[in-house]
Amino acid sequence: MLFTGLRGLARRASVLLWWVSPALLFLLWWYISVRHWFAPQLVVPPQKVFTTLNALAAGGDLWDNLQITCRRLAIGFVWGSVTGVACGALLALSRTFSDYVRPLFDVLRQVPTLTLIPVLILLIGIDESLKVVVVAKAVFFPVALATYGGVEGVPRDLVEMARHYGLGRAALFRDVLLPSAIPSLLTGIRIAIARAWLSLVAVELLSADSGIGEMMEMARQMLRIDVVLVDVILIGLIGFVLDQSVALVQRCVLRWQISPR
Repeated sequence: MLFTGLRGLARRASVLLWWVSPALLFLLWWYISVRHWFAPQLVVPPQKVFTTLNALAAGGDLWDNLQITCRRLAIGFVWGSVTGVACGALLALSRTFSDYVRPLFDVLRQVPTLTLIPVLILLIGIDESLKVVVVAKAVFFPVALATYGGVEGVPRDLVEMARHYGLGRAALFRDVLLPSAIPSLLTGIRIAIARAWLSLVAVELLSADSGIGEMMEMARQMLRIDVVLVDVILIGLIGFVLDQSVALVQRCVLRWQISPR
């Protein structure tokens, strides 16, 4: 009973510690703005940023741009994940496919996503397809590598046993290899979604007529630092929520895997 109480107290304390660094940053921001160490146009007071957030939300522009950005993220993430899982599985299961594709795969995954934006603009223009391709590329390689590692790490005895019981290739992948690779795959997805979110915001800053990144770039050009800070805060919060959502799924899956039958 005492141990359970102490564990609950430690859990609550750890949750409170999460808020220490954000609170300190907010206090520092407020103190600098009050002391006027910088021009008000550069260090906007927190209360003005909060007022701007309410105005943007009430006007609808903020939600419209967030919806556009999230839709781009979702479409690109699905394409990148599906193709990444397929490629990673083929790399692990097909020696021929690996011999032909792995060298090119290893070269391309070293190329940062943002460096491809000028080339992609020349090839496919600056429409919605550019944003989706950038997100898909950012997702593809982490997911493919995670799938490859997960499938490759499945014990050979388990695979041989499945084959002994007559499982074909499709059933073997669906019922044995893919479930065994899920922990590794979730790790890859967690890395991929962080990269995809950063890449999407960057490409919207560089080439977009809508979205949260374009909204921030327009505010920068008009010296609306309060709007820029609103966008920065929202980008950080959304990225945090995405990361923690995948982490929660990871914890649930791992708990299910190690739970007694």
